[in-house]
Amino acid sequence: MAFLKGFGSYLPARVVPNSEIAARVGCDPQWIGEVSGIRERRFAETDESVAAMGASAARECLGRCSVNASEVGLFIFATGSAESRFPSPGVEMTHRLGVAGAPVIDLPMASAGSLFGLGLASLVAGAYGEVLVVASEKMSSIILQEPLDRNTTILFGDGAGAALVSSSEGLAGIHAPVLHSDGAFAADLRLGLAGPLEMNGPVVVLQSSRKIPGAIREALAAAGVSAQEVDAFLMHQANRNLITRVAKALDVPAERFYCNIDRYGNTSSASMLIAAAEWSLSAGFRPGQPVVFAAFGAGFHWGALVATGV
Repeated sequence: MAFLKGFGSYLPARVVPNSEIAARVGCDPQWIGEVSGIRERRFAETDESVAAMGASAARECLGRCSVNASEVGLFIFATGSAESRFPSPGVEMTHRLGVAGAPVIDLPMASAGSLFGLGLASLVAGAYGEVLVVASEKMSSIILQEPLDRNTTILFGDGAGAALVSSSEGLAGIHAPVLHSDGAFAADLRLGLAGPLEMNGPVVVLQSSRKIPGAIREALAAAGVSAQEVDAFLMHQANRNLITRVAKALDVPAERFYCNIDRYGNTSSASMLIAAAEWSLSAGFRPGQPVVFAAFGAGFHWGALVATGV
């Protein structure tokens, strides 16, 4: 069994309230809150890259775990908003951390990247020892391109999260991950090499509200745990209304789902790890108590895993 050792995060300093976004796309700030649960988000500065933000989250995570970057056997870097096709942002991040020689796997995945990264890390930690999973997104560089699309511009923010997975010890043991993909809906949430982010909102909401509860039930069954026994749910922060739907589908109080989307918006693949980093400081794993991680994103890719406090 692999273990979650700790988390870290990075949020840009610039706070962007709904009033600023509403003025740009011509809508009511209150409407943004009603349809998404978002009150404000963070936007990175022009010179803040996904690799730079990822390195900051990585440093915080490694510092909390008292692990040096040189001790990490494998790095996994997830993003759907890389500035270039190659070289990958993952190697730029390790260079910023002062690491040379350790392998880096890049996951070009939106929204579900951190969950898939954790799942992969849990499966290969036995071979690499310490595996650092980092997810970083600069969605502002995408959604602020003219012409602005009201339906996507209101949703996204920037940030990075990180998690350290160990083969030997940690705060919680990771059960076998449940991961799924289906390309039948690829056109309903996509970002081409040029042009705007394209999202078929009704299809994304319908599919995610069905697939996330299903994956969580699979993961819980594999771990021998019921939804009612789960201490906390750490989900991709896509939309507060979606989180509420998932809670209802599982017959679990919505309060058990950690939510920070009101302050950061949808930070795509970074959101689940940013939420985990905050949750770990305010509550954290308790011995014997299961915690669920879950995400859904473009592709479609989706899944869940259970980690039980030790």
